[in-house]
Amino acid sequence: MPTGPQILETSRAGEAAVRLRHQALNAPNIITLSRLVLSIVLFVLIDIGGWWRTAAAVFTVAACTDFVDGYIARKYGLVTVLGRILDPFVDKIIICGAFIFLQKWPASGVTAWITFLILAREMFITSLRTFLEQRGQDFSAKWSGKLKMILQCIAVPACLLSLSPEFNAWLTPWLSESAFLVLRDACLWLAVAITVYSGLEYTLRAARMLSMPPPEDAAT
Repeated sequence: MPTGPQILETSRAGEAAVRLRHQALNAPNIITLSRLVLSIVLFVLIDIGGWWRTAAAVFTVAACTDFVDGYIARKYGLVTVLGRILDPFVDKIIICGAFIFLQKWPASGVTAWITFLILAREMFITSLRTFLEQRGQDFSAKWSGKLKMILQCIAVPACLLSLSPEFNAWLTPWLSESAFLVLRDACLWLAVAITVYSGLEYTLRAARMLSMPPPEDAAT
């Protein structure tokens, strides 16, 4: 028969599981999961081609949910460990996935080098953040990382819409197709430049943090 301490431990484990389920089902995390579903829809639309305006709309909605879930989590005190893990993971999935799938279409303006630079930056900085936060050091996003995300969220719909003959026909009275392509490429390469810059800035910041003892060591 289980002893008193074993029963107490089982009860605590059950309570912890219930709390985890409640955390997993809060509004910000549900919104984040909906963004993951939208990312799969987006990738299918890009892969089959022809649904460029729909793909741009799906991406825009998904990008907006990124701001919504963060706002709700902070405003109502719903920030959870699960959310801190899930939110950046889904962000990387939708951004990196969009560039990977757009490479299939050369007219999108996305090249292998663009995709490589974005993927390399995201993978490296995510690894640094994970390591530093395990040490108890704060490695939260700074202005360059937020600007990088905004520019990427502008560049991806621009690349998608540049593939749409219907959008180009609608735009022609106000802006020629060649002028729109120049703007698209400017947004795209500016996003790449800020992505690289933010990666370097975060790397230097991490190097300074790694030169210092972890908080628990400093306290002793």
